[in-house]
Amino acid sequence: MSTQTRSASVVPLRGFVPSLEGMRAVACIGIVVTHVAFQTGGATSPILGHVWGRFDLTVAIFFSLSGFLLWRPHAAAARGHGTAQPLGRYFRSRFARILPGYWVGVVLILLFLPDAGGDYRVWLANLSFTQVFVPLTLTQGLTQMWSLSVEIAFYLLLPVFAWLMVRLRGAAAARRIPVILGAAVLTLSWAFVPVSTPDGIHHDNWLPGYFPWFAAGMLLAEISVGPTTWVHRLARRRRVMASIAVAAFALSATPLAGPQGLVRPAAWQFEIKILLGAILAFAMLAPLILAEDGSRHRFLEHPVMLTLGRWSYGLFIWHLAVLAVVFPVFGIIPFSGGMWFVLPVTLALSIPVAAASYALVEDPARRRFGPRKKAVRASVSP
Repeated sequence: MSTQTRSASVVPLRGFVPSLEGMRAVACIGIVVTHVAFQTGGATSPILGHVWGRFDLTVAIFFSLSGFLLWRPHAAAARGHGTAQPLGRYFRSRFARILPGYWVGVVLILLFLPDAGGDYRVWLANLSFTQVFVPLTLTQGLTQMWSLSVEIAFYLLLPVFAWLMVRLRGAAAARRIPVILGAAVLTLSWAFVPVSTPDGIHHDNWLPGYFPWFAAGMLLAEISVGPTTWVHRLARRRRVMASIAVAAFALSATPLAGPQGLVRPAAWQFEIKILLGAILAFAMLAPLILAEDGSRHRFLEHPVMLTLGRWSYGLFIWHLAVLAVVFPVFGIIPFSGGMWFVLPVTLALSIPVAAASYALVEDPARRRFGPRKKAVRASVSP
């Protein structure tokens, strides 16, 4: 098969990658694990604590998935394979997917979860995704939403990125990969940039600090619609890619990537963590996206994993609120242990809540407010 024929066939053949839905479930469970480990004190154990604490790197998988799925239409269009979504349709799809479930969660948590409420600044910051800019607004049950604030910033700026690269089309499309890679490398210096912020606000939690994680997915999007390269051949070697992912995770669990808990890392430690997260996400997603041997991933494509993947956004929204309730209900003192009891209980209670969120809010809202023209089904961001 010629390079031209191959690249032209990639987009329709790989419109929906089921294993990515299962990977989304894995990533979300990883986030639950790291939050439970922190709040039970499991993340402070001498050896395994470093491991549980670094499950927060699964956020890199979410960001990379967003980078891949949202950038792929632009990468394909640059090579003459269809057109990207019109701007209005793009923002409408993002609105329908993210806001209804999120707003319902924020309102109910702020109203009914003890110690979650606050003054008008807490409400406005959480409803507007500006928690990472307003001091003391990451409140109980909603502290994980810093990542959605970063995600929304990426959504808003993605059309700008596409416009800046609009001339890199056709024969010039090959330059898109070095441009994205260069931008990712450049943003690895973000933590060193002196930015004046209010007390309690750290500029490394803004989009530029995490852009390399999105860029990992954007690079996969570009590679997936281009000619076969050594990256495709490497991606087919699953054991090698798994070894790379494990090595990146293991290094992230060392002091190289910063201290445990809420202690702010040094700038160089933060950037090492970002680099390792990008490597981890690329290594875990590349075999799913670039493999062309037709093989299936039985675990990730199992109906249970696909279902959990569909519910993962609700699980992300609600698990900390559920966790906050588990402690008093079962008489467990936070940071006093009990991780292996609290974790399954939190998952067992959070999954039905996530299913209800999907059935009652997320799916109806997407059908009601999403673009009317039926689109190619794809996994969506967290």
